[in-house]
Amino acid sequence: MRALEGKTALVTGASRGIGRGIAQRLARDGALVAVHYGASGPAAQETAELIRKDGGRAFAVAAELGVPGDVATLYAAFDAGMAGEGERPVLDILVNNAGASGSGRIDESTPEVFDRLFAINVKAPLFLIQQGLKRMRDGGRIVNISSAATRIAFPESVTYAMTKGAVDTLTLAVAKEVGGRGITVNEVAPGFVETDMNARRRETPEAAAALAAYSVFDRTGQPADIADIVAFLASDDSRWITGQYIDATGGTGL
Repeated sequence: MRALEGKTALVTGASRGIGRGIAQRLARDGALVAVHYGASGPAAQETAELIRKDGGRAFAVAAELGVPGDVATLYAAFDAGMAGEGERPVLDILVNNAGASGSGRIDESTPEVFDRLFAINVKAPLFLIQQGLKRMRDGGRIVNISSAATRIAFPESVTYAMTKGAVDTLTLAVAKEVGGRGITVNEVAPGFVETDMNARRRETPEAAAALAAYSVFDRTGQPADIADIVAFLASDDSRWITGQYIDATGGTGL
């Protein structure tokens, strides 16, 4: 029996990159996966189709985050998707992966960008957890995707780093709140990973080599490197771990 057989997972921002890798890995471990997307509908459908081709179960869930009514819209789509799969609207694993970046340095910061990033990166995860807990079965798993930017100075994107610092605090608070139900809450903090978000940083061989040099393994991370850690935290093997920040940077900063 696979580790997540009979479980249901919701992965936000799962149309590509780290989110897609997480969705594929959880499905491979047996979970029925809700593949959330904001604007990339075809990419999300591709993620779900890749999962089905691999023998897994998945369906796409559409909801733009960071706008009024976002969480209600997402869970209405989730409930409908579960019904379409012949399942009750229950949740075992919530992965808050969706996020926005690009705030720039402090002299480039604007109230508009600040509000947008906090709405997507902080407010949405908070209320996704709040409403998700109403559907989550005891013994569930919540995994928040943080960033190495909360442990090192990252002036290139100060507001983004601030949002991920808030997620660190959210993880600690909720972990203590829900422990009585056997629910664990942890976070995974990637460094530089080969995704669309970091594409501009890898535009030349020299730039790509500079990114790789941050890690002691002299390479940039792959979505699977992060997905495998999330899969462990989603499994019963991680039952005695909660409220923790898992550094998934390949030794960046050692």
